[in-house]
Amino acid sequence: MLDAHPAAGDGRVWVTARAFRAWLDAANGTGEAELTCRVLKLTEEAGEVAGAWIGLLGQNPRKGVTHTREEVAAELADVAFTALVAIESLGLDARTVLDHCAAKVHDRIASADGSTS
Repeated sequence: MLDAHPAAGDGRVWVTARAFRAWLDAANGTGEAELTCRVLKLTEEAGEVAGAWIGLLGQNPRKGVTHTREEVAAELADVAFTALVAIESLGLDARTVLDHCAAKVHDRIASADGSTS
């Protein structure tokens, strides 16, 4: 599936998201039902974040503390990666879409605090 294993700073995230999308396409097709599943997968992953956070707080008295911050962060990373794959599945470049989002947030922060950078 992947020809290279680039370091994170060399674009591993983007290469892997695109490769995973291609793998899913080959395995499951690219129809609307498949795209729906890829988008809904975000909800599943977000639920795992919620479960890990509840486990970190020990909110279930029967189970106690079951997760660490690192495990919560790993679940959050799963959400982020799943979102990138969903964006690629829409036929868009995830890196470009995420960059546009970051620019929008940057502009919002800059206008809120009056900075121009």
